[in-house]
This record gives sequence, C-alpha cells and structure tokens, in this order.
Amino acid sequence: MRIDKFLKVSRLLKRRETAKRLAEEGGVYLNGKKAKPSSEVQNGDLLTLSLGRHVLEVEILEIRPYAKKEQANAMYRLIKDTLTEVNEDA
Repeated sequence: MRIDKFLKVSRLLKRRETAKRLAEEGGVYLNGKKAKPSSEVQNGDLLTLSLGRHVLEVEILEIRPYAKKEQANAMYRLIKDTLTEVNEDA
C-alpha cells in the first residue's frame, strides 16, 4: 500500500492530500529514509512523521485497504511522540 493511503486509512492524518504534501515536503521517513507519497509500506516498517512541533515514530503492524475508527489505531504501534522546542531567538 502507498504510504499516503496508509496514513489516511490508519487515521494518522485526516486527508490523503495532506499525507501526500507532507511526504513531498520531506516530513515523512520510512525506515530512516525520506519517503515519497508513492513509497510502499509493509508490516514491520518504521514511520517517522514531522507534524509541526510533533515528531511521531510508529511501527506498522497491519495494512488494511479500509478501517473503521475503532480498527484504525490497531494498524500501528506508537513508539515515540516527541515535542520539539521552539527557538525564540531565531
């Protein structure tokens, strides 16, 4: 499954277009490498998402073509949710 679709189906991001844009801007890493929106994901892959000040690291546990809200968070395991500091000197 494409990474942009996985991000939408798993509800890590609300819209597929947002996931696509984030990947194009370099905010998505797949197994430590920058990911394109068309990058394929598999079970066991590690995703890193830079969402503003939040940096999420998740492990993909399951890939589904569709998931209800209750099933979506079973598709991944949150490894780390880091909040970065704002540099007020800049």
